[in-house]
Amino acid sequence: MKIKYSQETDILVVEFKEGVPVDSIDMKEGVILHLDSEGVPVEMEILDASKFVAMDEFNILVPMIKDKNEQRDRLILDIFRS
Repeated sequence: MKIKYSQETDILVVEFKEGVPVDSIDMKEGVILHLDSEGVPVEMEILDASKFVAMDEFNILVPMIKDKNEQRDRLILDIFRS
């Protein structure tokens, strides 16, 4: 998972997995879910992100994985608003 923010354009992109987006769903105004050719979410784009997310309070929590066979992509994203 990758998280990218452009201060210049005020766009936050959360990339769930590598892939080429071929379709999108408008979740709500300014929040777009991009899907690959199989309909699987590839990334989420948040326009005017500073209106939704206080970037100075942006936290990412990564749980420790005890069992090496567990899913490695268990990432919890907590976004705290001011």
